[in-house]
Amino acid sequence: MRPDSTILCAGEILWDALPAGLFLGGAPLNVALHLHALDHPVQMVSRIGDDVLGKEALRRIEQRGMSTNLVQRDDTHQTGFVRVELTNEGVPDYEIVEPVAWDFIELTSGLQEAAAAADVVVFGSLAQRNRVSRDTICSLLDTDLMGVFDVNLRPPHDTWPTVRASLQAATIVKMSEEELDPILRWAELHKASDPLAAFASHFSCDLLCITRGSNGALLWRDGQTHEHPGFSVEVADTVGVGDAFLAALLHGVLKGSDTEDLLPFANRVAAYVATQVGPTPSYDRSDLAQIDRKGAGAPDLQPRQ
Repeated sequence: MRPDSTILCAGEILWDALPAGLFLGGAPLNVALHLHALDHPVQMVSRIGDDVLGKEALRRIEQRGMSTNLVQRDDTHQTGFVRVELTNEGVPDYEIVEPVAWDFIELTSGLQEAAAAADVVVFGSLAQRNRVSRDTICSLLDTDLMGVFDVNLRPPHDTWPTVRASLQAATIVKMSEEELDPILRWAELHKASDPLAAFASHFSCDLLCITRGSNGALLWRDGQTHEHPGFSVEVADTVGVGDAFLAALLHGVLKGSDTEDLLPFANRVAAYVATQVGPTPSYDRSDLAQIDRKGAGAPDLQPRQ
């Protein structure tokens, strides 16, 4: 893969209703916005309603300098909306409204042309809860695009057949440690002596990453397991932190970074986003430089208002 590889991020555009207000989000959109900020050519594949929230979503995406050519308009279904409650630790609990526009992403001729010119598709499991969007995402995966699967199990939208098919189609897989255990059991790999190696072999993926919240992440690649302990910061909220992590990880992969350098950068970006309110805050290298290694005198960073 090349640093200038063209990326499609396919799935949900929605509004997160947080205690602090409405924030534009959806895992694939968050990944797309972070990749765009890291100077990658990326387009969002989704669908919004012909309503106020849909128009505002388009305006904000375009304001960030990213194309909305592959964001479809729907005059029947409303723009995606999620009610989010935060625990005392800043961990989100989601109530995801359905059906909404992103459940009905169509395989248009324009999308087929874009897929033919692209190199990578980032996709998740939540956007496949409806057959229409699921069929469209599966059609993208039937091409020569490199699949990057961001597992996001959200009961009751976490059926094993959909997750299994996505894992089989992916080259890169990212999931949380909470998601790893049920998937290992579904795949009957939970008794393996080396679960990550068994998983990578079973699903023929080249890179497998397991995020562990404040404890960093594990990465399996080329038969080797790498670990990073993460960074200690004062958390504002964790909405979108995993999406920032995935974008930074993919950034490193596309740049051709050494494997041992992938996790430090991805964890650094994720830690910074955790100090901010909302999933896609702007940042630069000086912001990231404030994040010190966990256990090495990390500062308490205050969220920007």
